[in-house]
Amino acid sequence: MSTDGDTDLDPEAYDERVRQDRRKKDEFFAEHPRSPVPQSDRAGFSGLNYFDPDPAYRFAATLHEHDDPERITVETTQDGAREYDNVGEFRITVDGEDVTIQAYRSPGDEHRLWVPFRDETNGEWTYPAGRYLDLEDPDDRTAGGDWLVDFNEAYNPYCAYSEAYECPLVPMENWLDVAITAGETLPDE
Repeated sequence: MSTDGDTDLDPEAYDERVRQDRRKKDEFFAEHPRSPVPQSDRAGFSGLNYFDPDPAYRFAATLHEHDDPERITVETTQDGAREYDNVGEFRITVDGEDVTIQAYRSPGDEHRLWVPFRDETNGEWTYPAGRYLDLEDPDDRTAGGDWLVDFNEAYNPYCAYSEAYECPLVPMENWLDVAITAGETLPDE
């Protein structure tokens, strides 16, 4: 079943919540010792770049769990590898296009889903290697048992900000043929 954008919310309250979360993230990137922004660049750091919040990129979606989750090996930006379990997929409709996006778990992690993706914005407006979504179970579920897949929360991996980080690359199954104009955009050079 495809699910269209979740329009059952107060757009002004949603917009303010997204912007407040972004301000908190900017503070973390500017000040926290674990920020991915190199210390030498923090004085000039004026915040992350984002598409405007858009509820059309927020979906209540069923996780269609795979009967026998496959363990996959994902290459990283520094020629390493990480393993994930492909536990299921979300089927949504983005700008009139049916999209299937795979959801992964780190082995041993039963509480979070990792949803990496590439889309038609990569390289022009967003980080060329793709972006990520992290979904918490069960807090991100709606009353009907669906997950909230909110692309307004899509973020760049830390390797977009510093070569000191090793980031998993997006599996080809999640290279989408649509533009997801939501979430973080390219960092300032």
